[in-house]
Amino acid sequence: MRFIDLNADLGEGGVEDEVLLGLVSSANIACGGHAGDELTMRRTIESALAAGVVLGAHPGYEDRVHFGRRALVLPLEQVTGLVRRQVGKLAELAGRAGARLNHVKPHGALYNQADRDALLAAAVVKGITDVSSDLMLYAPPAGQLAAAGQAAGLALCAEGFADRRYLENGSLMPRAEPGAVITNVDDAVAQAMAIVSNGKVDSLCVHGDGPTGVTILQALRTALEADGLTIRSKLRD
Repeated sequence: MRFIDLNADLGEGGVEDEVLLGLVSSANIACGGHAGDELTMRRTIESALAAGVVLGAHPGYEDRVHFGRRALVLPLEQVTGLVRRQVGKLAELAGRAGARLNHVKPHGALYNQADRDALLAAAVVKGITDVSSDLMLYAPPAGQLAAAGQAAGLALCAEGFADRRYLENGSLMPRAEPGAVITNVDDAVAQAMAIVSNGKVDSLCVHGDGPTGVTILQALRTALEADGLTIRSKLRD
């Protein structure tokens, strides 16, 4: 049997989180950096558990004005600290709810920069392992972030994106470029299915704040299941 995980970034103030939770198998929950606060974290954890969705932390730059999507240059120890603080807080709240975190997926600019920069990637991973070395890391399948996670002994969930264009070198097209965000449902599904056919990813992401995120996920689930895939989270050991 073939499996694929569907994930979305939630708890970011979007109005469709409850619907999205009915379509995904994993939730990456904003934990107070680029978005979210203790109340939204608690509510999203509760809703995810009620929907049977696996919990993950979604730490990002503490830059709410730019939603964590502006590239920053910070001291590496500061990056480690913000990741540790955010992941630790969500892990604490999950524990209070009788659950535990399965994974961590860095957000926005932090995700993209760390995938290109080995030192930054190591700083991010250090923040994660300071909370728990049992957490799984969501990252692109071939990059510095995955390499740093594997070097630290973290399990890896290789991720692709249904609603973001890629450059020829395999990195995500910067959001400022025209067409970087895919809103057309057919285009998003076609790209996702092509990614899955390569056999290099364990999970597909659809952004929860996208204007057609729900419609894309609905169509993508149908296409994946028609192709014989079972939608299920990749769980840590």
